[in-house]
Amino acid sequence: MGDVKYSEEHEWIEIDGDTVTVGITKFAQEQLGDIVFVELPEVGAELESGGEAGVVESVKAASEVYAPVSGEVVEINDSLESTPELVNDDAEGEAWFFKMRLSDPAELDDLMNEKAYRAFCAEQG
Repeated sequence: MGDVKYSEEHEWIEIDGDTVTVGITKFAQEQLGDIVFVELPEVGAELESGGEAGVVESVKAASEVYAPVSGEVVEINDSLESTPELVNDDAEGEAWFFKMRLSDPAELDDLMNEKAYRAFCAEQG
């Protein structure tokens, strides 16, 4: 597994060269509850850091998914559209949302490492 970073919007980002894999964290999944629907960006979409990238809906709420970095979507996890409950079982593994090619790798420096993210979640209560 590559280096993993985290955003304040509770996305995880696994770094593999100039490509990153993005999903929502276990913390986000636990806050949302049972996931029933996932809307993903289009392959080829240009996303801006902090811009809307999709939607995840649970039995309790709908939540935006944001792009933690800027770049082009190069792949989406099609299985989530037919099996959104994968997010409940493996939010930080099999249930990745999309992969993107970075346009500005320096943006990764603005993200948290696992230790900082755990502290951030503890503050969220």
